[in-house]
Amino acid sequence: MVVWEGERPREPHLFCAASGHCNVYRDMMNKQRNSSRNPIRLLLHIPVPWVFVLTYGLGAGLEFMLRPYPRTDPPRVVAAAGAVLLASGAAIAAWSLLIFHKAGTTTVPGRTSSSLITRGPYRFSRNPMYVGLVLAYLGEAGILKQVWPVVLLPMIVVYLSRVVIPVEEARLTEVFGAEYEHYRATVRRWL
Repeated sequence: MVVWEGERPREPHLFCAASGHCNVYRDMMNKQRNSSRNPIRLLLHIPVPWVFVLTYGLGAGLEFMLRPYPRTDPPRVVAAAGAVLLASGAAIAAWSLLIFHKAGTTTVPGRTSSSLITRGPYRFSRNPMYVGLVLAYLGEAGILKQVWPVVLLPMIVVYLSRVVIPVEEARLTEVFGAEYEHYRATVRRWL
């Protein structure tokens, strides 16, 4: 521990040099630089379920503003199918989340997992929570008979596939190595 006589240096790099906390400062600066270079990565700070909620809200707003009126309602089967999709998606996502909680591991992308989950819905998909959220999203759109949220859904899938899932997979490979590579080779990313 450094005991300062007089005034403590105001510049972080002076404090770093004087105190030996260079690694902390360097890590902080690298994190800041990496975030500023890739603004999409900033979205990782938004929980994935909220990405779905916010995108759906945007789609509902577009639906309200851009849908032509008078509007023709689709057949009732659309709402019924939506209810089935919503219930199925919510059940899959809840089941997946419950397995994570029972195992005591994290659901936050990029955080270190304490165990590799390969049972339950994870036997069929490496990302059943995301599959469940997509199904629930589609179901909600069906129940409310909205088109614009469905039009925006591919943006979420691309974001998950190109930003979130690669971060998760890199972390899992780092932590679990060959065990995760084997799981990755035998179970599909989505379905």
